[in-house]
Amino acid sequence: MNDECALPRDPAVTAADPPAPEPRGCLFALSQPPLMLFLTFIAVLLLIGALHDLLVL
Repeated sequence: MNDECALPRDPAVTAADPPAPEPRGCLFALSQPPLMLFLTFIAVLLLIGALHDLLVL
């Protein structure tokens, strides 16, 4: 899952070491509510503009 974006793992880590926290993937920022609300607002503006062009003009 998002291996190309994850931090490289050190091959010297042994089984005795505690497990490292899982690195966050590339899409972590997109899961944040403020960004999703902003992108939804922009998408609605684009949709309103497209509908206006199609139906009114």
